[in-house]
Amino acid sequence: MSWQAETRLYIAPTLDDAVAALDERGRDGAPLAGATWIMRAPLREERHDLSYVAISKIATLRELSVGAREVSIGACVTHTELARELASAPDCRALALAAGNAANPAIRQVATIGGNLCAANFAAADLVPALLCLDAEIELQGPRGADRIPLRRFLEIRASLAPGQLVRRVIVARTPRRSVHVRLPLRKAGDYPVAIFSLAVTLDAAGLVTSASAAVGSVEAAARRWRELEAELIGHPLDPARAAEKAEHHCAALRPRDGVEAPGWYRVKVLPNLVRKAASALRKQS
Repeated sequence: MSWQAETRLYIAPTLDDAVAALDERGRDGAPLAGATWIMRAPLREERHDLSYVAISKIATLRELSVGAREVSIGACVTHTELARELASAPDCRALALAAGNAANPAIRQVATIGGNLCAANFAAADLVPALLCLDAEIELQGPRGADRIPLRRFLEIRASLAPGQLVRRVIVARTPRRSVHVRLPLRKAGDYPVAIFSLAVTLDAAGLVTSASAAVGSVEAAARRWRELEAELIGHPLDPARAAEKAEHHCAALRPRDGVEAPGWYRVKVLPNLVRKAASALRKQS
């Protein structure tokens, strides 16, 4: 039976079925999981007359494995599940904090990691900077098999993925790093954050930073690594005041966005204090 003869919602029983259904529908189809982003499509004046392929019942997309070498997260794992299962993984604390503080409890119960990553026009997605600072990789499943790429590459191509290309899982390598995620909403609950900062560092026995990975979210149109700040941190003690000072100096490299919740200049203004809080929190981690 052709998909045109079916309803606008097809519940895929397996990953292969979902990929085939999305491939057949082409640009008229879209995957559906938590639907927290899709349900707002009319408000964003985006197309919402699509044929949806429901993927939340596919077992392989709901798997979350915390191993000794890597964490593997299925695309349909929710924010609540992420926060709970990663609570005992200190190197992935940034991701646990991002998942546990995003949006509000009701949204966290249904919003998925795959949906958060695929919302190409969502500058304030909490999980993206957290995953960037953890050097995450994405496994895509398509009609011709699976392909594993760095998250930074996925963010570049996600808006133009071919029909039938579906995020299968997110992979985070385990390392001796410590990580943190901080955000500033205008109010405590339900707000999109004005600015987001995620930081992961490795310290040597003398307390010097040997590696640093910093990411900024909600400030610009898309989250990205903050390479200039990373370079300033390496080789020095993790000092919150110095980190904030260097962040303020390198804010000039950012291109902040204006939004209904905050102007661009304010996003940049608050960012050094978020860096200070992140560095202070990392110093307290063991």
